[in-house]
Parts: sequence; C-alpha cells; structure tokens
Amino acid sequence: MIKQSIQSQKRFSSIQPGAIALLLLTAGAHLYLGTQPDEELHFWFLLNGLGYLVLLAPFLLPQLGTIHAATRKVLAGYTILTILLWVFLGSPAEGRFDPFDVLVKAIEVLLVVLLMLEERTAAQQQVMVKQAVLVRERRG
Repeated sequence: MIKQSIQSQKRFSSIQPGAIALLLLTAGAHLYLGTQPDEELHFWFLLNGLGYLVLLAPFLLPQLGTIHAATRKVLAGYTILTILLWVFLGSPAEGRFDPFDVLVKAIEVLLVVLLMLEERTAAQQQVMVKQAVLVRERRG
C-alpha cells in the first residue's frame, strides 16, 4: 500500500511534466529542422526527432513504467550526445551561432537537468519505501 502510494506520487511529480514538455519541444525542433529543404543534415534531424518521440513513450505509457528509470538515463545520454554532435557538426563548428540552435540547446540542457533531478527524486523515494517497509515489518 505504501509503495503504491509513493509510486503514484512519483508518476505525477512536478518534474516529469516539465521534462515531457521539454522533450516535446526538442523533438519538434528536430523534426522541423528535418523538414527544411536547405538543411544538409535533414535525415539526421528527422531520426533525432523520432528518437526523442520513441524515448517519450515510457513517460506516458503506464505499461512501460518498469523501464522508466533506464529510459531516463538513456534519454539523458541521448540528449547529451545530441548537444555534443551539435558542437562538432552544427553551427559552432561553422564558426557561427544560430539563435534557434542556441534556444534548442538551452532546452536540451534544461531537459538533462530535469532528468537528473527526477533521478535523484526517484532514488530518495526508493529509500523512503524501504524505510516504510522496515517500520511496517517491525510493527508486526
């Protein structure tokens, strides 16, 4: 009972909706760039945007809740990889900074921060569950 209560609180934490919103913005930006005819890397932008949407599924589908923690880590790594590839292949490599690119990268950095906060919150909640179980076992 206690574990279910904490898990339901976790599902509706204030961090997760923010991460989902940032993830959708990032996916949308990459899909938009992938549809631009003058964009050299349009195929890679489309794949990147679709990758973000695939990684969104465990956040939205309760059936995939068991892989949420792993997905959070994969998503953070995927986002960091996207940022690094932008540094080496994107506008900074060309010696210029596009304001749209910088905005998208700021969103991605915020996404990674929120994912790390959610990871920390999940770890704290696991400790609380273990403590509650121990207290309950001691009582009888």
